[in-house]
Amino acid sequence: MGNKATVPVLAAGLVLAATGVGQAVPEWRHIGNSAIDLGLAGPASGSVNRAWYSPDGARLLIRTSSGKLFQTNDFETWLTAPADTPVPPILVTQPSNFPEPGAQFRRASPARLYAFGTYVHRSDDSGAHWTNLTGFQSRSLVGGPLLDLAVSPVNPDEIVVAGDNGVFRTLDAGLVWSSLNENLPNLPATHILALPAGSRGVQAEIGDALIAEWPPGERQVWHPENNPQAVVNRSLRGALTLQFGVEVTAVAVAGDYVYAGTANGTMHVSATRGTTWQDFQIPAGGSVTSFWVDPARPRNALATLGSRTHEPGIAPAHVVGTINAGFFWDSLSENGLADAAAYGVSADLTGNAVYVATERGVFLSRVNLVTMGQAAWTPVAGLPAGSASDVKLDAAANRLWVALEGYGVYEGRAPHRMGDPRIVSSADYAVHGVAPGALLSVPGARLRSASSGQNNVPVLDAQDAESQIQVPFNTPGATTLTLTMVTDDGRQISSSLPMGLTAPAIWVNPDGSPFLLDADNFMLDAARRTHARARIQILATGLGAVRPYWEAGTPAPLENPPEVVTDVTAWLDGAPVQVTRRAVLAPGLIGFYLVEIEIPSIVNFGPAELYIEAEGQQSNHVRVYIEP
Repeated sequence: MGNKATVPVLAAGLVLAATGVGQAVPEWRHIGNSAIDLGLAGPASGSVNRAWYSPDGARLLIRTSSGKLFQTNDFETWLTAPADTPVPPILVTQPSNFPEPGAQFRRASPARLYAFGTYVHRSDDSGAHWTNLTGFQSRSLVGGPLLDLAVSPVNPDEIVVAGDNGVFRTLDAGLVWSSLNENLPNLPATHILALPAGSRGVQAEIGDALIAEWPPGERQVWHPENNPQAVVNRSLRGALTLQFGVEVTAVAVAGDYVYAGTANGTMHVSATRGTTWQDFQIPAGGSVTSFWVDPARPRNALATLGSRTHEPGIAPAHVVGTINAGFFWDSLSENGLADAAAYGVSADLTGNAVYVATERGVFLSRVNLVTMGQAAWTPVAGLPAGSASDVKLDAAANRLWVALEGYGVYEGRAPHRMGDPRIVSSADYAVHGVAPGALLSVPGARLRSASSGQNNVPVLDAQDAESQIQVPFNTPGATTLTLTMVTDDGRQISSSLPMGLTAPAIWVNPDGSPFLLDADNFMLDAARRTHARARIQILATGLGAVRPYWEAGTPAPLENPPEVVTDVTAWLDGAPVQVTRRAVLAPGLIGFYLVEIEIPSIVNFGPAELYIEAEGQQSNHVRVYIEP
């Protein structure tokens, strides 16, 4: 099982990063980066329409198509440039010979010219002859269309091009290109399409149509991916646009109910799967950008509206709600949100909480979602300043996901959970059954004590934002675990959870990357892969009773840790794999189990789906990467 003395140290640090207990990590976590793999000369990003060098050539400045200014001194790290930074005029050169229709030109020396449009071209004879520098198999190595080109004032071989896919640079007059986008905060993430689940990572819409995923544990860039539901929604918007005669910009379907919003602020709602419609025009409303529909009462819904129109005497509406399937929509934009165009909305039905992504950031309101009462909005703190394009709550409404213009996706504890705690598995932050020995997190409460009947339930860690408890190994056999918890301020909280002999769960980070260790106790992910016949260790919880008996709340011994009573099996891409020894409590840790498996000698290379099973109960499915 590797060096047992080092496993606890590594794993203990990872627990803090995954659960957020303690002060080891910031409240908000940046998921991935702001670059995407489009098969170009390097990672791509959002559109950039201007690029220029400082007079000494030591500094590069750019202007994104959204109007933001950035600068870099080392051509790796980007900083925001002052808003009053002058953008130099374009000096136009017009040769007699054009390398492609509509090309623009920049002069590097009396004889050296560069041209750009679909491709980048170079001429060393003042434009008489041209060499294509970026054409490869009918496409450009730096994407396109290209919008600007800058030549270093000290080196005519060093140029930078800017276009729809970001910024690229060459130091040898176009022989080799590199990307400057990996750390440029210019990713146009517009909608969060899916949160991590199983072996899938978070998915987001980039720009108008591109769908990208951050694979769990990936340490490089976003990757294009498929999302069938997004394709269905796009087709539905297109069909309804033809039916209504105006562009449908947002749709939502819940059972027999269909919600459709248009570019002119009209709401169309059908309770009959589209056979009949109820229409409502939002006064002074802009383009409808998103919907949230109450899954329990689909007649209740929220919607957001973007760019606003100004009509005398009418306040623009950017967040609206209905409780009668669209017969009437009430504005919820007052009290702190009246001047902010909104782009995304998510809500917690039981917590009466609504989150809205706006051009001024993310806002929270405690609204009764049954009656759609008055809303008072407060900004959500801690995120980078700027426009937010979408928000999503996870299934348990404990974690909030935010898409920020330029930066991509952030994830953190949902602020409304403070004072309104829920119990989730510490391993995957999901709500599911529990078993003896399982670790549970209680977001939103600092616990003083916890008990189940006459049994004390150890409180392992208690912070203002979250506490962690462990189900005793000697919990009596029952189908329900009833917990009574007391907070630091004396409040009593009761909760009942489904109870079984096992409730396996593999530990994962918020981005879905699992806690899988190789023989050297390094985390496995897309950058550090396993291989055929390798032995890897899975960190899990919820595997139930152990032999000999162990006291909950106590670290497992470093030598001869107690073994799991039940049989544990592991599955890789649907086929059983060998568990090389019985599952045990992870040495030196509390509530962790360690399962060691051996990768088969014959296996498909690339990403594979892995899960464990005990007493017929499957864990969450995770992704492991296998190389030859």
